[in-house]
Amino acid sequence: MQDIKARIAELIRIINQDNYEYYTIDNPSVSDQEYDRLIQELIKLEEKHPLLKHPDSPTIRVGGEVLTQFKKIEHQISMLSLGNVFNEEQIKEFDERIRKIGIMPHYICELKIDGLAVSLTYENGKLIRGATRGNGVVGEDITNNVKTIKSIPLILTEKVNVEVRGEIYMSKKTFAEINSKREKEGLELFKNPRNAAAGSVRNLDSKITASRKLDAFIYHLPNPQNYGLKTHEEALKYMRKLGFKINPYITYANNISDVLKFITKWAEGRDDLPYEIDGIVIKLNNIKDQEKVGFTSKYPKWATAYKFPAIEVVTRLKDIIFTVGRTGQITPNAILEPVLISGSLVSRATLHNENYIKEKDIKIGDMVIVRKAGDVIPEVFRVDKTRRDGSEQKFVMINKCPMCGSLLKPSASKIDYFCTNNECDARKIEELIHFVSKEAMDIEGLGDRIIEDFYNFGYIKKITDIYKLTNYSEELMELEGFGSKKINNILDSIENSKHNSLEKLLFGLGIKQVGQKNAKILAKKYNDINNLMQATREELSLIPDIGPIISNNIIDYFNKKENLMLINELKELGLNVNYLGSKTKEHPEINNKKFVITGTLKRSREETKNLIELLGGIVTESVSKKTDVLILGDNPGIKYNKALALGIIIWTEEELNKKLN
Repeated sequence: MQDIKARIAELIRIINQDNYEYYTIDNPSVSDQEYDRLIQELIKLEEKHPLLKHPDSPTIRVGGEVLTQFKKIEHQISMLSLGNVFNEEQIKEFDERIRKIGIMPHYICELKIDGLAVSLTYENGKLIRGATRGNGVVGEDITNNVKTIKSIPLILTEKVNVEVRGEIYMSKKTFAEINSKREKEGLELFKNPRNAAAGSVRNLDSKITASRKLDAFIYHLPNPQNYGLKTHEEALKYMRKLGFKINPYITYANNISDVLKFITKWAEGRDDLPYEIDGIVIKLNNIKDQEKVGFTSKYPKWATAYKFPAIEVVTRLKDIIFTVGRTGQITPNAILEPVLISGSLVSRATLHNENYIKEKDIKIGDMVIVRKAGDVIPEVFRVDKTRRDGSEQKFVMINKCPMCGSLLKPSASKIDYFCTNNECDARKIEELIHFVSKEAMDIEGLGDRIIEDFYNFGYIKKITDIYKLTNYSEELMELEGFGSKKINNILDSIENSKHNSLEKLLFGLGIKQVGQKNAKILAKKYNDINNLMQATREELSLIPDIGPIISNNIIDYFNKKENLMLINELKELGLNVNYLGSKTKEHPEINNKKFVITGTLKRSREETKNLIELLGGIVTESVSKKTDVLILGDNPGIKYNKALALGIIIWTEEELNKKLN
C-alpha cells in the first residue's frame, strides 16, 4: 500500500509539472501520448484505491460534480472594474491627471483579454476557492469549475497564502470547434468566445466546463506590499514564479508615447492572437504611486482600459445586389442601413457567394451582425433570427450577368459563378480599376468612380487609352469638379507610371493568380518582359511559389494574341518593361528559403525584407510547415510560439546580420 501511495504522489507531481509546462509556459517536455498514459494510470489507481485519492489530484480536471446552484462569496478585497478611455485624447488626460499629483509616471501595458474575471484564493499553496467578480463585493463560488482549467495551478510552487485575479477565456480555435459541433447537433451557437467562456464557467455541471477547454491569464495581485513587492512588474514576475500563467505580451512604458505605440501595435496585430482582446490595460507601475493616486468607489484611478472601437455592429440588410469582377466572377453584396464600424460609415458588405448566403440563411430584410474582416473588408457575419417578423425575402441567385445579360457559368467547384463575355462592360471597368490601383501602376486621381465615368464617356475603354487621356484634355475641363490643376495632376501621374518597375506592370496586367509577390519574383527572375514571354511552362513551374497552376496561367496569358498586342502597344507608348530593383545575389543560407519576420527589429522590417530578397530569399507573412527560418525581433508575436511548436529554425537579428555580412 505504501508503494501505491508513493506512486500516486509521484504521478501527481509529474502530471502537475506537465500541466505547468504545457498550459502555462507553452514548453512541454513530454508527448501527448505519454501525458495521457500517466493520467490513465493515475485514474486507475484512484479508482482502485479511492481512500488514497488526493483532494487536489489533477484527475479532478475532468470535472464531474454537479451543483444545484452557486454559493455566494464575499470578496475580502473588493474586485473593482476599470474605467474606460476610447481615444488618444482621453489617454493623455489620464496621464495628465496623474502628473498633476506630482508623479512622474511609468506604466505597465497589458492586453485586455476578452473573457470573465476570476479571483483565486490559495492557502498554504493549495487552491481553495475560485470566484466570479459579481458586483465587486459579492461573487459566485465557481471552485469546482475553476479546477477543470488546466492552466490554473492546483498547487503553487511555494506554500503561501495568496489571492490573485485574472481572466478566464476561450481560444478562437476552441470556440470555432465548439460552435461547429453545436451546429451539427442543432444547438444554438455561442455568439462569441467571451459569452462561451462565461457560460461554460457558470455551468452547474463541472464535466461540461471541463469539456470546453477553457484557459486563463493571471494579471493582478491585490496586496503586493504583503510580499515585499514595490512595482506591478515585480508582482507579475512573482505570480509567474508561483506557477501562474502570465500573458507574454506585457510591456514597460516610460511615458504615454510608449503607451500609444503599444496600443497601435496591438490594434493592428490582435487578429494574429489565438484569443480575443478588446483593448489595452494601462497601469501605474509603482505601488506607492498607485496608493497615492487612489480609488473611486467603482475603479482604481491609477489604471484604465483603452477599448478598441467596436468591429461588430447590428444593422438591417435592405437588399442584395451583384457585382462583376475583372475575371467575370459574380459577387453578391449586401446593401445595408448605413452603420459606423471602426470609425467609418458602412453601407455595403460582401456576401462572398451563393453558398455563404445559404449556409448563414441570410434573407433580405434581416437584422444582421456586420463586422470588418481583418478590420478592412465589411462582411455580414451572422443573422439575428430572433428579430424576424415574417416580412423577410428569401435570396435567389441570378443566372445572367447583371451588366451584359450573358448566361452565367459555374466554376468547377460549383461555388462561384462567372460571366463568360469578355466584352462585358463591368469586367472591363474592373480591369481598368485594378491596373491604376496603388498596388499596380499607382496612378493617382483615377479612383473607381472616375474610371467608371471615363469609361462611360468613352475616354478610357481599354488599358492603353489611359496613356492617351491627354487627347481629351478639353473635354475633361468641361466636367464638373475637373479644373486644370486636377487634370494636370492626373496626366502627370499617368506619365510617371511609365517609369514603374516591371513587377508593377505585371501585377497590373491581371494575369490570373499572379499577385504582387509573384509578380516581383517573376520580374527579378526574368529582368524584362520579353524574357518572361519566352519562358517555358516547365521552367516557370520550377520557380518557388509559382508552381504548375500559375505557370499555366502565365503561358495561357501570353499565348493570346490580344494580350501580345496590348504589351506591344504599351511599349510603343513608352512604358518601362524592365525590372528596376536590386538584382538578386545568391546566398547559400538564404537563397530560395522562406522567411517570416516577427517582433521589432533595429533595422526597419521593409529594409530587412529587401535585403533577404536581394540574396534570393522569400519573405512571407505567416508561419507554416513550409517556413524555413523565423527572424526574431524584440516583443515577438504569436508567430514565435508557432515557429517553436513546428521546430522551425530561428535567427535573431544579430545572427541574420552576421550571415548578411
